[in-house]
Amino acid sequence: MGWGILDDSKMEVVPGTAFMSDQNDLPAEYRDIPRDQLKHGKGRFSDVILVPQPSNSPNDPLNWPQWQKETILLIVGLSAAVVGAYGPMLSPGFVPISKELNISVNTLSQATAWLILTIGISLFIANPLAKIYGKRPIYIVAICIMFASSVWGAVTTNYNSFLASRIVGGFGMAPYEVLVQCTIGDLYFVHERATRLAVWNLFLLCGIAGGAMISGYLIEDNGYRWTFGVCAIFFGVFMFLVIFFVPETAYRRDNTIFVPDPASKQPGDEESPVRKPTKLHVEHEHDHDKDLVDEKHPSGHPSHLSHAHTHASAEPKMPYLRSLRVYTGRYSYAPKLKIFTRPLILFFYPAVFWGFLIYGTTLTWIVVFSVVNGVIFVEPPYNFSVSQTGLISLSPFILTIIGEIISGPLNDWLCLKLTKHNHGIYEPEFRLVLMTVVIVLGVTGFFGFGATVHFQTHWSGPVLTFGLANMSLAFASTCVFGYVIDSYPRLSEEAFVAINARNFLTFGLTYFVNDWLAKDGALNVFCTLGGLFLAVCLLTVPLWVFGKRVRSWIARRRWLQEWMNDEEEVKRA
Repeated sequence: MGWGILDDSKMEVVPGTAFMSDQNDLPAEYRDIPRDQLKHGKGRFSDVILVPQPSNSPNDPLNWPQWQKETILLIVGLSAAVVGAYGPMLSPGFVPISKELNISVNTLSQATAWLILTIGISLFIANPLAKIYGKRPIYIVAICIMFASSVWGAVTTNYNSFLASRIVGGFGMAPYEVLVQCTIGDLYFVHERATRLAVWNLFLLCGIAGGAMISGYLIEDNGYRWTFGVCAIFFGVFMFLVIFFVPETAYRRDNTIFVPDPASKQPGDEESPVRKPTKLHVEHEHDHDKDLVDEKHPSGHPSHLSHAHTHASAEPKMPYLRSLRVYTGRYSYAPKLKIFTRPLILFFYPAVFWGFLIYGTTLTWIVVFSVVNGVIFVEPPYNFSVSQTGLISLSPFILTIIGEIISGPLNDWLCLKLTKHNHGIYEPEFRLVLMTVVIVLGVTGFFGFGATVHFQTHWSGPVLTFGLANMSLAFASTCVFGYVIDSYPRLSEEAFVAINARNFLTFGLTYFVNDWLAKDGALNVFCTLGGLFLAVCLLTVPLWVFGKRVRSWIARRRWLQEWMNDEEEVKRA
């Protein structure tokens, strides 16, 4: 293993490591794999072996038409964009809104903190339910909550009702913070995911930045209630689209196995002590086990399986109206205690804890911008109006778009290049290369913002550094979520819940940051945040070096695998 990644001698194939390219210079342990039997990509990816291997069913989301996949991503991505705007959309008007509600600016910022806390708590409820019953019912309930809370916020007249609408909205926001990444894992192959993760993150971050940019004009010209009214219009449209055009993407796909082709067996092979060449073909465990059961049991009911889905190639495509069902069955048969505790256990996996620190600190520090900008830029020397304060978000909006356009395809391209140079063996650690870009952009953004505000430079200084900090998040999220999905694909949903425990960190900081800013000033606040950001990013180095061995160590803990994976339940059923 090159480039400083330590190889593992305990397991022949470490979970997360994947064979993706057709090459002749493969390590010995992979030379016997029948590559011609594996499914490959199309077009310029024709030499890439698909990971995961799709089943033969037309109902497998991996086999859906590309237009349908992209449509689903577009709908949930745009929904996530408006969800992203819902949180910080009031920040440009903190001063006039606090006067209208007869509260202090700090109390208004604490309302945002309570919203964030609600998101953090509800993640630990919504995600396990999605794991058990699928993502579609959670998406539908969440978008309905967002519509209702937006209408509520638009008609409320006092702070207590306003705060209640924000808290209820937090329950609807949570699924769109964590389930979109999981939906991408359902729909796309490994070599396609980073680009789609970048698209989702582009929607989310542009919603955060663009929402504040537009809301400044709404608040100044029509009052803050119209920000909720516009959100209600959008959520009403997306509610219709989610119900009719986002089917269930969860799918029980068994492992790919290689079985002898009966036609290739010769008489007397069972008795022969000499192993003869045997022709192999690819099946999924369910298909193979079903064939064996059919041979022995005419009833065709495999008693060892805990689900009744048919994955055979003869399975007919599900009719459109049937795909509109809200409830499509259970997708996990593990005990509920296991499912609800898995995110807590995953939090302490080194890769997931690293993701929590990287994504949590970067996004939390950026949320701090939205909380303090409404105070910093309306005061001397800038003296911005509410609409001008909203326009500050034009910088992160543009730089986030540039970052997402670059980061996703670049990450996928680097992974394919490194895989090719690694004899066709893909390692999830290849996703970490772009963390170097994250460090450069983040350090410039956080330290630069504090310095330019403190020394009262031209407004372009803090506005540009604000944008660079957001651009660093565009690259960071692509690295974090790509790495976690590829390292623990079966646990990606739980891992994203653990990573998004960062909402508790965000709650704590946004609750008191305005008081901290007033006491110590922008330079001290943002230099402290920048120093913590840099320290966290440097943890990428040991993860790069020891990440593969850590994945191996976790995979060899039998008790941990039994608790964390549904497959053990299937085998015992």
